[in-house]
Order: sequence, then structure tokens, then C-alpha cells
Amino acid sequence: MSAPPDVGLFVTCLVDLMRPSVGFASVALLEDAGCRVTVPSEQTCCGQPAYNNGDDRHARTIAERVITAFESYDYIVVPSGSCAGMLKKHYPEMFTDDPEWQQRAGDFADRCYELTSFLVEIMAYRPNNISYAGTVTYHDSCSGLRELQIKQQPRQLLSAVSGLDIVEMQDAEVCCGFGGTFCVKYPDISVKMVSDKVANIERTSAATVLSGDLGCLLNIAGRLKRLGTSVKALHVAEVLAGNGAATPGIADSE
Repeated sequence: MSAPPDVGLFVTCLVDLMRPSVGFASVALLEDAGCRVTVPSEQTCCGQPAYNNGDDRHARTIAERVITAFESYDYIVVPSGSCAGMLKKHYPEMFTDDPEWQQRAGDFADRCYELTSFLVEIMAYRPNNISYAGTVTYHDSCSGLRELQIKQQPRQLLSAVSGLDIVEMQDAEVCCGFGGTFCVKYPDISVKMVSDKVANIERTSAATVLSGDLGCLLNIAGRLKRLGTSVKALHVAEVLAGNGAATPGIADSE
């Protein structure tokens, strides 16, 4: 019998600071799938804010620290398409002038997976005895979808949840308007985009909107709350781990 894979969980800043329940749900899912999970204390931000704003020097310093912290694990798993995209796609790009670090970054990237992708593609995992009563709709985050081709993986996992019915919204693949600092630089455009997203969510009559990226969910949940709607926003891991029914919506827990 082979030993369980050693997984290092990259928690992400938003999960750590705003929604720790997503981190706990991720650990529960990975352990249920047969993994040995560690959350390295040396981890920090993935460096995406600096990288996206042209601060390559600090982004590279952060990347070196993250790579070193996770170097000993079989896999690095991330409950966020945005952060996973940064680790897997952009870390190797930062070290083209340094063969040693480019090799380390490439090896690191090869072992990085977004959570639902890892559960489906590597662990062939299927939730057992999990239920969630009600209709949900799913928002595909830009980074997860376009950088990592995450589309069917979360839906496949959700199809095993008893009582859950997925209704697809119009333009599920269209950006919610968050985009990291995009919402700060272009607030009027961002508000219009998230308002369109909320309108599409409401048209499904779903009681809950799910996603695999907390940045998107915070943006959507904030707009839902400001518009006075009753739709609940949850991370997909919270539902898959069986915590969704007892977990308040993201906007409600702020």
C-alpha cells in the first residue's frame, strides 16, 4: 500500500484573514481524499498584488520564500484559482534570468494545483454522505477558468452532494469585476460588472452562489448585501466538506 501524498496547503491571504472556514474545509477535504496535510507557517502572500502592479523585485522575493517553504511537499494545493494561477503559471516567468531559481520555480509549479482540480484529477475524489438542501449557481473565476482550465471539476464534485441542484447562470464565465486592484482603479466599471453578475445570479432563483475564488466571492457577496438580496455566497469547499448548511454567507460573516 502506497504512502499517502504529502500536501502543503497554501491557504491564501484572503482565506487566512477573511474566511478561515475555507481553509479548514480544504484540510478536511484533502484528508478525506487520503492526503497528509500540512500548513507551512512560513508561507505568506503569493505575491500577485505586487506582480500585477509591476513590482517585480518584491514579487520575486515573495516567490522565493514561498517556493522554499513548500519545496519538500509532494503537492501544493490552493483553494483559489487566482493564487494557484500565480504560483503555477507566473512563478517560472519571474526567473528567466536565473537558471537555478527557474528550475526550482518550474519544479514547484509542476506540483501546484487548485483544490478542486487536485481532488478530481490527482485523487479521483468523490464526496461521501454530504448533503446541501437547495439550488445553487456557480461563478467561474477568471484566473481559474482561463489560466488553469477549471470548469467541470467543481461541478463534478458538486454533483455528488445530495439535495444540491445546480442551475447555471447566464454569463457564468464573465468576470465579476473584482480583478484585484482593477476594482480600485476602475470602480465605476467594476460596480457595473458585479451588478450584472448579481442580476444573472438572481435570475436563476438560486439561494446560494458558489465559487472557488474568495476574491470573486467577497466582491459578489458585498454587492448582494448592498442590494439587499437574500442570496448566500459560499466557497465550494465549504459545501463539499459538509459545512455549507451551517456556515453563514460570506457577506454575513464580515
